[in-house]
Amino acid sequence: MVLAAGFGERMRPLTETMPKPLVPLMGRTLIDHVLDRLHAAGVETAVVNVHYLPEQIEAHMTTRADRGPKTIISDERDQLLDTGGGTAKALSLLGEGPFFIHNSDSVWSEGVTPALPHMQRHWNPALMDCLLLLAPLSTSIGYSGRGDFDMAPDGQISRRGERQVVPFAFAGVSLCTAAFFEDVPEGPFSLNLLWDRALAKDRLYGVRLDGRWMHVGTPEALTEAEASFEHEGA
Repeated sequence: MVLAAGFGERMRPLTETMPKPLVPLMGRTLIDHVLDRLHAAGVETAVVNVHYLPEQIEAHMTTRADRGPKTIISDERDQLLDTGGGTAKALSLLGEGPFFIHNSDSVWSEGVTPALPHMQRHWNPALMDCLLLLAPLSTSIGYSGRGDFDMAPDGQISRRGERQVVPFAFAGVSLCTAAFFEDVPEGPFSLNLLWDRALAKDRLYGVRLDGRWMHVGTPEALTEAEASFEHEGA
């Protein structure tokens, strides 16, 4: 599931005339970075949701017809459904899973261990309801917060307290199954709702990104990410 429906307001003025997933980074659109990485990890089909300037994203998907993964559009023109609601709407297209849920503005330079296959290897439905990719704050670009999660040695994670600083940020990718969406509300809701449910049952886990995460949320972060890719030869 590639989340591509949002307005990208923090990326203005670039997003006044194009949807954020089509903003270029190093000569490729953000969504191409995401789809190419999913394809390299063995993902055969990607569901892409659309709401803001949807025709542009649909047209761009036709340019990828000769390379994977196969893309299917989940149409949210009538109502923007947020990260959880958008994925719930697309469950009939996603199947039982497990499947990735991937933000369209989350890119990274890989370390020794590629992130998505690393998540696939760590997926264990006996222990977890959802598995999150977490990036160390110390090496991340475009993120200025105090962290999102702490992580125990076994991978179980906990949220940052109100006055805490924790070492990891959510890097924009999670792995779960359709069962994770049982008894969800109608309409828009955030994935945070489901993460909190999993946290209450000690069933939310994470894996550490071996690489440099780039949260490309603003024009300034885009410039910083470009410079990092050029420096690392990514």
